Amino acid sequence: MPPRAPQRRRLYLLRHAKSTWDDPARSDFDRPLNKRGRRAASAVGSLLARRGPRPELALCSAAARAQETWRRLAAELPEEPPVRLLRSLYLAAPSRILDRIRAVEESVATLLLIGHSPGIETLAISLAGPGSEPEALARISEKYPTAALAGFEIEGPWAGIAAGRGRLVEFVVPKELG
Repeated sequence: MPPRAPQRRRLYLLRHAKSTWDDPARSDFDRPLNKRGRRAASAVGSLLARRGPRPELALCSAAARAQETWRRLAAELPEEPPVRLLRSLYLAAPSRILDRIRAVEESVATLLLIGHSPGIETLAISLAGPGSEPEALARISEKYPTAALAGFEIEGPWAGIAAGRGRLVEFVVPKELG
């Protein structure tokens, strides 16, 4: 029997949507989305619902702005996938984010991860390997705004994900979504 071809997976890296700074007494962890952020999170959800592939699992920072981003995004999907709220993703370094991705069950083909700057953009740049869209990579390297979504194709198991092992196929920013 010939060896089995590696399974292609999709990884979405989403920076949480724009949050408010209107209450100086509120901790950074507890800041909610502002009006622009709420619109952007819903627009990203609508994009994923229309275009897909849709997430089968979401890993989301436990910070209020990330959770609200998830809730608004998920409300646009025809079916809400399971979500894991992880405090360890709050302001996480790329290595910690990778550890979380590597621990995802192999039955999950499409994963969405909602996190923070600078970990998300640093990870996105490092994952982009051969075959990545050069324009998308240049845009990520320039700026990874709130509610920006990077989509990667990953060959093989989640446990094997590493720098240079993804193919960046798209980078979408909220103002492109209307």
